[in-house]
Amino acid sequence: MGFGDLKSASGLKVLNDFLSTRSYIEGYVPSQADVAVFDAISAAPSADLCHALRWYNHIKSYQSQKNSLPGVKKPLGQYGPAGVADTTSGSTPTSKDDDDDDDIDLFGSDDEEDSEAARLKEERLAEYAAKKVGTDILEEKITAFEDFVQSMDVAAFNKI
Repeated sequence: MGFGDLKSASGLKVLNDFLSTRSYIEGYVPSQADVAVFDAISAAPSADLCHALRWYNHIKSYQSQKNSLPGVKKPLGQYGPAGVADTTSGSTPTSKDDDDDDDIDLFGSDDEEDSEAARLKEERLAEYAAKKVGTDILEEKITAFEDFVQSMDVAAFNKI
């Protein structure tokens, strides 16, 4: 998460793309998140980065009130879109094994269906089938009221 280095053109481009659909870094009002990102930018973005320039000028108008804006100021790397490398700190991120088989299957592969899950599914289907009421039981209950009801259409019920 983060914008990268906001003093470089690539970091400002990420910020511009992020602000193309938003007015603020977080939420719907200016906050400490906006102040943190504003403080990280050395100067106003160029005119070709229209969304970042609009946001910069708007947050600059809150300069006298920046300490009273809501929210808690967090490190700069915690703001922005996910998937962007944070180049503001000097440390390199630790690499993960690409051979990790514990990932969640997002596309529903049938190859890896767990036998325990299949057994549980079968048990639940059996319980559901056992709870179903047969039409024979209902027909017996209806015909028991035959003396009290003028019209009984059991044949129509059997069509159901």
